[in-house]
Amino acid sequence: MPQRDVKKVVLAYSGGLDTSIILKWLQTTYGCEVVTFTADLGQGEELEPARKKALLLGIKPKNIFIEDLREEFVRDYVFPMLRANAVYEGQYLLGTSIARPLIAKTQIEIAEKVGADAVAHGATGKGNDQVRFEIAYYALKPDVTVIAPWREWDLTSRAALIAFAEAHQIPIAKDKRGEAPFSIDANLLHTSSEGKVLENPADDVPDYVYSRTDDPQHAPDQPQTIAIDFARGDAVAVDGKAMSPAVLLANLNDVGRRHGIGRLDLVENRFVGMKSRGMYETPGGTILLSAHRGIESITLDRGAAHLKDELMPRYSELIYNGFWFTPEREMLQAAIDLSQQYVTGRVRLKLYKGSVWVVGRESEFSLYDQELVTFEEGAVAYDHRDAEGFIKLTALRLRTLAQRRKKLKL
Repeated sequence: MPQRDVKKVVLAYSGGLDTSIILKWLQTTYGCEVVTFTADLGQGEELEPARKKALLLGIKPKNIFIEDLREEFVRDYVFPMLRANAVYEGQYLLGTSIARPLIAKTQIEIAEKVGADAVAHGATGKGNDQVRFEIAYYALKPDVTVIAPWREWDLTSRAALIAFAEAHQIPIAKDKRGEAPFSIDANLLHTSSEGKVLENPADDVPDYVYSRTDDPQHAPDQPQTIAIDFARGDAVAVDGKAMSPAVLLANLNDVGRRHGIGRLDLVENRFVGMKSRGMYETPGGTILLSAHRGIESITLDRGAAHLKDELMPRYSELIYNGFWFTPEREMLQAAIDLSQQYVTGRVRLKLYKGSVWVVGRESEFSLYDQELVTFEEGAVAYDHRDAEGFIKLTALRLRTLAQRRKKLKL
């Protein structure tokens, strides 16, 4: 039995079997009062059953928190990340990673509100989420006690979990008595699936795993063109209709779903040291990434654009590893946000059978000068003869190296 003295704990609670077992385990193991917190991040599930399940397990109504965080999630987490064009290891749009700091922040806020001295989560001891949650907890409340049941209990098999649930009258759905074919994490930005039938990276992802995108092969035979308006780096309208951040992302998810956009079969490097294979579906985020790069292409200076691309892998790694509430992430964010001052305008994109590409972009702050780039004659501030000196100066070091090789006959 754990030696820590815990009086009240806030549990990140989904209402599913695992976190329901954790809820009862906390009560029986620590003898503490349990407060449940369920975050609505746009996962597309009815959340009232979580309230009913918590009540059934003896949680007082005043200790049940279900928070609608969809707008805050997209406005304060997804959009700042998209300003950086963040992708982990060149492909992953960080849908799970970016949700964890908001869940942790709200959990700590509730702990402060109800006077809890501990927080608990349902992340396993092999994954990234335990790191993400706990680093955020300690950054926001350094004296908090963290309980990670998967690292403490002896319920090491599905049979043991089911037996514990049955012993404590925890309802078990029929489809939960066997091994789940794969695990799912979902929010407004993406759905991720991993484990079981997906563990062998040599095997195709079964069709039944996909839930947020239609099969690109069965998508419409005609492409669809949409327009996205940006203001200071954030998307604000689709096809001329202004929308809040969460509504805009949900709209693009619907459009992307029909065209099978945003599927990713990935083997990634976890922070804890192992490789894992997962399948991600990020339809709206994939569209927004293409659109944002499109508007940046005409509004960002070359130096700023190239520096952003150099910073992006480091920024993405910070988010993936759980370092959202850190000085280094905030420093990078400040630089990224400054670069977005003139990233305003409209991008047109074409969507077709799993692909999205930019077909037009315009901005009042555009740096694109047609007179400078045209091959036609015109009154331009560019003298072709100036290029000769530019090239010779650029090549000076190479000419010097070549002269040394020639002199020494190397």
